[in-house]
Amino acid sequence: MAKARAIVKRRKAVRNIRKITKTMQMIATAKFQKSLKRAVGTKPYSRKVRELVQELAATVGNVEHPLLRRPGEADRKKKIALVVITSNRGLAGAYNGSVLRAANHFIRQQISEGNAVDLYVAGKKGVSFFNFQKRPITQKIDVADPLRYADVEILANQFIDQFVAGQVDAVYVAYMNFISASNQKPEVMSLLPLAGVDAPPAAGAAAQPSSGLKKQVVYEFSPDPVSLLDELLPLTVRTALFQAFMDATTSEHVARMISMKSATDNADKMVKSLTMQYNRARQSQITTELSEIMGGVEAMKA
Repeated sequence: MAKARAIVKRRKAVRNIRKITKTMQMIATAKFQKSLKRAVGTKPYSRKVRELVQELAATVGNVEHPLLRRPGEADRKKKIALVVITSNRGLAGAYNGSVLRAANHFIRQQISEGNAVDLYVAGKKGVSFFNFQKRPITQKIDVADPLRYADVEILANQFIDQFVAGQVDAVYVAYMNFISASNQKPEVMSLLPLAGVDAPPAAGAAAQPSSGLKKQVVYEFSPDPVSLLDELLPLTVRTALFQAFMDATTSEHVARMISMKSATDNADKMVKSLTMQYNRARQSQITTELSEIMGGVEAMKA
């Protein structure tokens, strides 16, 4: 009887855990649907702003801007700011582990090249990891849930000011890039200097032959191009950082949703297995009791 009771207690505990994982799966699904709309809705805007800045920088000609500077041999990258975006809670499968492995690999690579890395960590899981690794954290980033653009804008302005002042030579973001509901990839994105926004070609440089029938767009500027770049280049940095946070949040929710669904399915299988064990134990116990009763009856007849 003791074995059957133990199985019943264990089955009850597994059922309680299944209720918790099922509830967490439903919450993660609701958050994922809400976050997916925001992430998918902001991506075209972020992409179009970057394309517009690329065309504008190429059309303007020789124009200088602090956010377009490129480190050369004399201005080699020495100090790098790395923003690592993780979650505050666990139970999200390999989400945090994948991001932290990519960030750790990037840090080791930069240190091997002689560069210094300042860590800016968002999420309690990332803070705990780097504290365990005994790596100093320059700043712990607290982001509200749900994510607000105003919070990310303050952080982006901080990095812009540091980059313009020469306090850092580059800014990178380690995050989980949300590609689709079934595909998320850990990446280390270059935030500053602006990736993909090439500086205008030098005077006298040979023009590259254009392929296809794409026509060059001629712009008329009002106000002047420098004023437009002063407005659009910081906007590009802010939107890129905000998009990284949005992708990371959406990837976290989908990872937790899949993880909790897997846990719920495993709990269902365990309940069925324990039920079969209980039935076998109960059947064996009844058989033993019947044998004892029959043995007692035979003994009384004798």
